[in-house]
Amino acid sequence: MTQATDIPPRAWSLLVALALIWGASFLAIRTALDEIAPLASVLYRTGPAALALWLWVAVRRLPVTRDPRLWVAFLGMGILNNAIPFSLMAWGQLHIPTGLTSILNAATAIWGVLVAALVFSDERLSPRKAAGTLIGFAGVATAIGWRALVALDVTSLAQLAVLGGTLSYAVAGAWGRRFLRGLTPEVAAAGMLTAATLVMLPVTLAVEGMPPAHLGLRTLAAIGYYALVATSCAYLLYYRILALTGSGTLLLVTLMIPPVAITLGALVRGETLSSSAFGGFALLALGLALIDGRLLRRRDARSV
Repeated sequence: MTQATDIPPRAWSLLVALALIWGASFLAIRTALDEIAPLASVLYRTGPAALALWLWVAVRRLPVTRDPRLWVAFLGMGILNNAIPFSLMAWGQLHIPTGLTSILNAATAIWGVLVAALVFSDERLSPRKAAGTLIGFAGVATAIGWRALVALDVTSLAQLAVLGGTLSYAVAGAWGRRFLRGLTPEVAAAGMLTAATLVMLPVTLAVEGMPPAHLGLRTLAAIGYYALVATSCAYLLYYRILALTGSGTLLLVTLMIPPVAITLGALVRGETLSSSAFGGFALLALGLALIDGRLLRRRDARSV
């Protein structure tokens, strides 16, 4: 795994850019939810993002698969990585602050360790990763609030919905590794978002009715941001970082997103978070650091 000191300056700049983009996406989604319903917000996200990525694929003249099995894999990925988590998190954001949503979103990496250990033989749960996972889940429980874990009010349900979305993200990671290996990232992302759009369209019509066509400028700007910038462009940025430094470094983005979302939520919407939310984020950060193992390796290197 790439060491922190080995990350090239260009990769650091891309990491910061991605953290800023995704951190701001929580505010953009919440802004759109002031005017549109959760499922419609997802449909307005996946559709434009898919079109933008297919345009990129066409401009780059990237090969597009015609294998029906891969399009079935796109469908599974679109459901697991877009339709389910986007919908759950959008509904959750109606009832909890954007900053808290971003903190709970960091649980994706914690779930990812467990799912990978269950599915792949080369992803065993080492003692270090097990300790990091336990601390991470303690952080999640602290951020939610221990009393809220036994409550069934709308706030606790919203937090559980966000956590359900993170679990879906983790399962999607395993699905993508299993069924989408060998594809160019741009085609995989475009196919996934297209499948998600085809799933969300009938679901949205059945549950919420026809999405509104006439939207305010503020809402349109928010949709444009989270669909085109925070989804399609962010996917391209994500895979660029992956190619430069590997998957381990992307854990840093998970830790860099909440401060951005918390700051924007406070400045724009006047949101405040409890001390337990910040304490939970600290525990999550510690858990992710243990899972990553980078800090421990640097300490051992200094002691030699």
